[in-house]
Amino acid sequence: MKKTDELRKRAKRIVSLLKKQYPDAKCALNYENPLQLLVATVLSAQCTDVRVNMVTPALFARYPNAESFANADRGELETAIKSTGFFRNKARSIQGSTKRIVSDYGGEVPNTLEELVHLPGVGRKTANVILGNAFGVPGITVDTHVRRVSHRLGLTKHAIPEKIEQDLMKLIPKKEWTAFSHRMIFHGRQVCLARKPKCEICILNRVCPKIGVKK
Repeated sequence: MKKTDELRKRAKRIVSLLKKQYPDAKCALNYENPLQLLVATVLSAQCTDVRVNMVTPALFARYPNAESFANADRGELETAIKSTGFFRNKARSIQGSTKRIVSDYGGEVPNTLEELVHLPGVGRKTANVILGNAFGVPGITVDTHVRRVSHRLGLTKHAIPEKIEQDLMKLIPKKEWTAFSHRMIFHGRQVCLARKPKCEICILNRVCPKIGVKK
């Protein structure tokens, strides 16, 4: 069997096992519309989803639409999101993207990857989160967990998120991209930890080249 065929076979098994382990995996950020998800995703950088979900209810009540974020007093916005860390950069990204949304898209978040990544402060990771969860457009989100778990499972050898995304897109069925991302994130948070992975209880140890167990 060719190496590429073996890799596809392993990826198929991983998809199946993760689906069994995390059947209800979904975005951990709380949101009601694409704009809220965009803002929450920006805030989640270097911050836990739990903390972001503590901040956003009051934030979204104060700034209910793109125009209100775009016209917000920068200092007041920074104060409102300060507990998420890196608040100055995040406030700059939020206001930059919402100003563009107001000026170019009538206040509505665009629904294509090409348009989203041209918003200030929005990269492919944030764009794929928005597309997959707010618009139902399949996308693979490469965060620190997806990157780590993908490497350990031998699904990629790259370090650059965009190249990891491309590798996974070739191996994972398109219809599974969004759910697969959530399940990989859940697995990275709960089992395949950065410093001390719980290999002894991992449902993927039977297909993980790091373990060497093939069943």
